[in-house]
Amino acid sequence: MEAEPRAKRRALNLCQEHLRKVVEVVRKTVQIIDAFSANDSDSVIRLYGEVQKIGDEIADSKRAVTQELIEVGAILLNREDFLRFTFIASEISELCKGVAFRILTIVERKWDIPSDIKKGIVELSSATFNAMMRLRDTVFALGYGSPQVSEKAREVELSEREVDNLYRKLEILVLERNMEMPKTLLTRDVIRLLEDTADKIEDVSDATRILALVL
Repeated sequence: MEAEPRAKRRALNLCQEHLRKVVEVVRKTVQIIDAFSANDSDSVIRLYGEVQKIGDEIADSKRAVTQELIEVGAILLNREDFLRFTFIASEISELCKGVAFRILTIVERKWDIPSDIKKGIVELSSATFNAMMRLRDTVFALGYGSPQVSEKAREVELSEREVDNLYRKLEILVLERNMEMPKTLLTRDVIRLLEDTADKIEDVSDATRILALVL
């Protein structure tokens, strides 16, 4: 009877450690956007490398967590719930890598993006990171009971709603600026990927609610 509780604790620790890396890749993505807004191209290039490095670490972590959960076997009855959490959380990293690549592309081509749009992207990325931090709080509330997890998860929902509102306003602003088509497309890609990141954060929050029921 002791085996499954131990396996659950181990699986939870693996998922929480995996999420720490995901938090870091989102943090670096926010920093690369801040550097872009400040016209600090050297920092953009350096931070792009760091985003790629952490992204590789997350991919390695995903494989390691998956392997360990498979090895646990039938002892852990709800391992699919832990796997779902890990896989969805890993998708956040891919979205952030997409943001970082597009910011780097804009900087390398020395494209001039209007300051109000830059400011809007900074605000959007900051709101996305806020949702990420609310998710972190939700995941680390696991082990303290479902009510606390549900309360924290509601904060994730509210944060995601704020991202949605900022995204809609910023998308209209980008279209109104009548930039050249390549600039418009890449800028829209950046804000869409940030909004997708917030959506994915909410998906991880939903997966966390499920984990709270099985722990």
